[in-house]
Amino acid sequence: MKVRLDKMLSHLGYGSRKEVKQLLKKKEILVNGVSVKNSGQLIDTEKDQVLLNGDALVYEKYVYYMLHKPKGVISATEDAKHRTVLDLISQQDVRPDLFPVGRLDKDTTGLLLLTNDGALAHELLSPKKKVPKCYLALVEGIVTEEDVALFSQGFEIDGNERVQPSELVIETKDNHQKRTTVSLTIVEGKFHQVKRMFAAVGKKVLTLHRESMGGLILDKELHPGDYRRLTKAELEILKKQA
Repeated sequence: MKVRLDKMLSHLGYGSRKEVKQLLKKKEILVNGVSVKNSGQLIDTEKDQVLLNGDALVYEKYVYYMLHKPKGVISATEDAKHRTVLDLISQQDVRPDLFPVGRLDKDTTGLLLLTNDGALAHELLSPKKKVPKCYLALVEGIVTEEDVALFSQGFEIDGNERVQPSELVIETKDNHQKRTTVSLTIVEGKFHQVKRMFAAVGKKVLTLHRESMGGLILDKELHPGDYRRLTKAELEILKKQA
């Protein structure tokens, strides 16, 4: 693939194209051993060697990260008041075009995909694709088999908004504290959907954790706030869903 030098540097986090032009004037950039100042020079990302002050630069068109989102961090690219999921990405991995695929509430933990592949993100979030998302939740109240049956049929939540059928599984019940742990698999991504679904049956979600999305399962080795690149096999799983 061929890409302009300024675009390559911008995507690698060296600033806007305008800032990159200033960088080219000040820094020594070698392309295949030859000093370059022309920001518009085309770079063959598979063949050309690009060095910035002696450091080799490797360009990837698309990147994919699995993040274990912790509590207290918002699913956004920037925010004036709160820490965002991009703040968890190291400087060497962050890119100006990186974004989270969908959203997890501030107090929700678990699997979040970060990428700059807009086409894949669009397909994964499209309601038509019905990509399954599995959540583990601690619920205040005793979840019943009637709730399980209702969720499997689909029903209306607040505002007369209908949700599609989902799979609710009761994991454990604590009759003393009147709490239930459940797993819930949904195929939509409405605003606060899981919390609103349980509220509609008179229960409150106390903790919420996303375990999987489209067959991609959160790596149990990742602690809250940690991330890693997707493996080739994991990426193939997601692309089959798209």
